[in-house]
Amino acid sequence: MVNQEPQLTRQGWADALIELGSKNPDVLVLDADLSKSTLTCQFKEKHPNQFYNLGIAEQNMVNVAAGLSLTGHIPFATTYGVFLSGRAWEQIRTTICLNNLNVKLGGAHGGLSVGPDGASHQALEELAIMRTLPNMTILAPADYHETYKAVMEAAQINGPVYIRFGREKVPTITEPGSPFQVGKANILREGTDLTIIACGTMVAESLTAAKALAETGVQAEVINLHTIKPIDKKTILESATKTKAIVTAEEHQIHGGMGSAVLEVLAQEAPVPVELVGVIDSFGESGKPAELAEKYGCTSANIIQKAQKVLTRK
Repeated sequence: MVNQEPQLTRQGWADALIELGSKNPDVLVLDADLSKSTLTCQFKEKHPNQFYNLGIAEQNMVNVAAGLSLTGHIPFATTYGVFLSGRAWEQIRTTICLNNLNVKLGGAHGGLSVGPDGASHQALEELAIMRTLPNMTILAPADYHETYKAVMEAAQINGPVYIRFGREKVPTITEPGSPFQVGKANILREGTDLTIIACGTMVAESLTAAKALAETGVQAEVINLHTIKPIDKKTILESATKTKAIVTAEEHQIHGGMGSAVLEVLAQEAPVPVELVGVIDSFGESGKPAELAEKYGCTSANIIQKAQKVLTRK
């Protein structure tokens, strides 16, 4: 339930890395001089010989990770998602993805949650940037437990993986034993009137919206699409066929992100009315995360508004 104690998704990232490092000495962590923010400093404390700070040189960090993967290691390279996907995109594309190398990328501080750091540090485009790349798996977990599982699952995938996680604490909506399978979306709430498909922080907002809609007699199905790529077409199409109306919700630009990925599936196989919730073609700014979410339309209230609108289009 959404009223569980909020936790840091980046703590799930750090805890999983520490466990992986204990189990497998080939697991290495690379950071671009932001280890206190990404919490890889905790990994360094436990496994100092498996940690490398490459400094503020994201392109070099990605290339070093690529080289390490060719020696049989499993490197996890991390920095803010906006720097990783932006400054090092060509290296990710040509060095890692073109060669299908076994490198894991941690995009920290995704979305608006960076808050006071402002537009330059808020990753609102990286899902769109990353999902264009062949061979890339993209995970956007919803809470602490899912982030932990995403890291553990990523270590088992032989190929590039991008994991998005945020800065602020978010509601804990899953359990340690809740299912998490890469490429398989989770239906968190059954419904018949419309479907809300969300990822990351917007999953909790979607559950809040669905509860409010139920009080008005509208039964919304809520799908946690934690894997953006490969996308779970089966679950999306089955739900769309049942409810015949979709709302997508993400803390990301509405252009090219998770919502666009869902639209691509629906347009080709099950066209139904769709409304998108996310940042609308705008950069962010400095402010408290909750204030930014409200200003840029990433709240449960926005989901409710779009749900009411899409129902008129059925």
